[in-house]
Parts: sequence; C-alpha cells; structure tokens
Amino acid sequence: MGKVITIANQKGGVGKTTTAINLGASLAVLERKTLIIDGDPQANATSGVGFDPKNIKTSIYECIIEEVDPRNIILKTSTPNLDLLPAHIDLVGAEIEMINMPNREKMMKTVVDKLRDLYDFIIIDCSPSLGLVTVNSLVAADSVIIPVQCEYFALEGLGKLLNTIKIVQSRLNPQLDIEGILLTMYDSRLRLSNQVVEEVKTHFQNMVFDTIIYRNTRLGEAPSFGESILMHDANSTGAVNYLNLAREILQNNELTLLRQEDKEIKVD
Repeated sequence: MGKVITIANQKGGVGKTTTAINLGASLAVLERKTLIIDGDPQANATSGVGFDPKNIKTSIYECIIEEVDPRNIILKTSTPNLDLLPAHIDLVGAEIEMINMPNREKMMKTVVDKLRDLYDFIIIDCSPSLGLVTVNSLVAADSVIIPVQCEYFALEGLGKLLNTIKIVQSRLNPQLDIEGILLTMYDSRLRLSNQVVEEVKTHFQNMVFDTIIYRNTRLGEAPSFGESILMHDANSTGAVNYLNLAREILQNNELTLLRQEDKEIKVD
C-alpha cells in the first residue's frame, strides 16, 4: 500500500505546489511509482506538469462529487513513474456541494483508497485555505508536509494549521502524522532567512526537515514550461534540494533499503 502525503498551509505563496510537483518528480526519478493529486481549484499542479486545465474534462471534482472512478482519469506525465489526478476550477464548488453530504470529510479518502495499491506514494496538493477540501485531504492522508517560507511572518497562521491538524487527528484521522516542516525560499545571503531557520528549528526541533529548499530562479521558471525542476534543469540547486528531500523522506520511512522483489534474482 502506498503512502499518502498531503502538502498543506493556509498561507499562500509558501511553495506547496512547487513542493508537490518536484517532490513527486523526485520520488518518481528514485523509482517510486508516484501520483500527484491536484486538490487546488487553481489547478497549478496540473499545469505545472504539462497539462492545460482548460482541456481537463474530468477531474478530482467529479471523483469527489459524482463518484467517478479516479482510475479512469489518471494522466501520465512526461516523467516516468509520475502520474496526475488533475483539477479544474469546478473544484471551487465542491466546498458548498459537500456541506450536506454524509461523511463529507471523508470524500477524498474514498477516492484515495481506490488508488493506494497502485502507487508507492500519493502526494496531495492543497489550496491556501483550511476549507473542507483541505480537511478532506488531511483525512485521506497518512502524513502532512507543511512548507514554511524563510521570510517575514513565516510562522503566521502556523498555529492555526497545527490546531486544525490536531482536530483532524482527534476526530477524523488518528493515524495522521506530521511528516515534517519544510523550510522554503531560503537565501543564505539574507540575515532574515537565517533567523527564520533558527527560529523554526528552535520551536519545532525534530519536526523540521534537514533539507532546506533554496530560492532558485530555475525552480521558479519550471512551471511556465509545464515541467518539474528535474526535467527543466536537473543540475540546478532546486533539483538537488528536492532530490535530497525525497531521499530524506524515504530514509525517514525506512524505504531506502531494497524492496524484497528487488532483492530477488530473476532467472530466465
């Protein structure tokens, strides 16, 4: 069964979608079959891996609201081992439509559970809100990554997000873990960046990933080409950072060892 990781922070511009795309691509390059679920009505993860949201006829919205089988609408990206369950703007309406549904917090979980056996990792990208779709994504997940940018007001709203996670853990998904807090947009030349790193590590200690995502021009360019940073510029700082993050997650989950089927020598 695959591991499901939701990437969440109600603060915008912290690198959620960038992380979803590039962590997904990095895990795929490390030969882990990976699915990105775009849970944001802006559909930036969809466009960021090369698909035009305007051309998407069936998306995660139809899976949640109309119970369309997600296995039938998965798209293969240009990166081997990396697939996408796309989004489009209709997902905005899901918040309202789910309000009166029974088990409204578990609609995404129903979708994800149909896909777990097909992938090693499922990455869910969330919108910058703590609305019902984000809560659904937390209920569906095994763990959550919280991106925090190395800028002023970095910790703003983080307490509210952690409180939401605690509520989900206590009422809806007791197995939900915090995979880690990911420091993004780091610039070693800026004293402020270094202060934020120090402050976050002091407050949250072992919850913070060792890997830090540096501010990187190539990383910002990649989505406009519909590519992950690994496809756009594999030698860039951004590519190295996200590969290191993928390796750290594999190590933390004790998945760096060869799987049993990889150990077996096949004789023709």
